[in-house]
Amino acid sequence: MIKVVKGNPTPEELAAALAVVQARAAVLAAASPGAEQAPDQWSDPAQVARRRVPQPGPRAWGRTYWPA
Repeated sequence: MIKVVKGNPTPEELAAALAVVQARAAVLAAASPGAEQAPDQWSDPAQVARRRVPQPGPRAWGRTYWPA
């Protein structure tokens, strides 16, 4: 159920809003619930860590100093 809280929409505006909600619901219902969707590129761990981070050597502490 959809309730208009503020304003006074025309019947055409209300019909357009309901059409959008129904279309979105139909798309979600068409997707099979058991199917796993591919992750977005930004959340893919393989994309985040594309190269190895260099490991510090035995004298790495001396190279961490940044002179002012």
